[in-house]
Amino acid sequence: MLDFIYYPVSAVLWVWHTAFAALLGASSGLAWVLAIVFLVMTLRALLFRPFMAQLKFSRALTEMQPKMQEIKKKHAGDREKQAAAIQQLQADAGVNILTGFLPIIGQTVVFIGLYHVLRSFKDPNVANYVFSTGQVQSFLHAKFFGAPLTATLSTAGSSFGTVAAVAIPLMVIAAISTHFTARAAISRQQPPADGAAGQQARIMNMLSQWVFPVGVLMFGPVMPVAILLYFVTQNAWTFAQQHLVASRFPQPQPRADTVKP
Repeated sequence: MLDFIYYPVSAVLWVWHTAFAALLGASSGLAWVLAIVFLVMTLRALLFRPFMAQLKFSRALTEMQPKMQEIKKKHAGDREKQAAAIQQLQADAGVNILTGFLPIIGQTVVFIGLYHVLRSFKDPNVANYVFSTGQVQSFLHAKFFGAPLTATLSTAGSSFGTVAAVAIPLMVIAAISTHFTARAAISRQQPPADGAAGQQARIMNMLSQWVFPVGVLMFGPVMPVAILLYFVTQNAWTFAQQHLVASRFPQPQPRADTVKP
């Protein structure tokens, strides 16, 4: 049903694994770890333009704040007129609420694709999308610090200690980094604007700062080690990207009006 997502994600993972397997050996667990890391890096690089569109969206809202305040004063006590005027202002400025969701939508699609592809490595005698049976067998035997990449805390069984020693630190790192990455991003933002776009921004801030980190901890026990690696890599990329963009494209400061003597 979602093969249009699964095959591209599988193909990118195949390319990176093939490259690293040529250097480290087809049975190398490190080759699979690096393939997952570089898959995330590749797909996040492709999402850089939507990320910049989201940045422009948030800055456009900031620049509209003075006009929004004027609208609130002009239509004080009439929320319907305020909402209509703010929506018209956003439309005139070309602000599209969907733009704020594009990076999150893209990352969600990638996660769904990767999660499905990795969970589909089940039968060592059955090919998995673009992967041959030999590569399927290689993945099923791949380990990260002794923990199988396919293992989860909930199904570890007698290997629980080994899996927990790897999975729990990855879960904690992913959750903490998700929170602080979101917190750093929010600290660079101006207070959300009024209207639908501002409400959308407040919802996204709350989700990214609290709901997503808690979600990692809640669902971490049923996630394979390979998926936890994905989360850690994803957060590392986001953290680095935010700091790079903040240093190269600083938030413009509102200019004070020139007062003539």
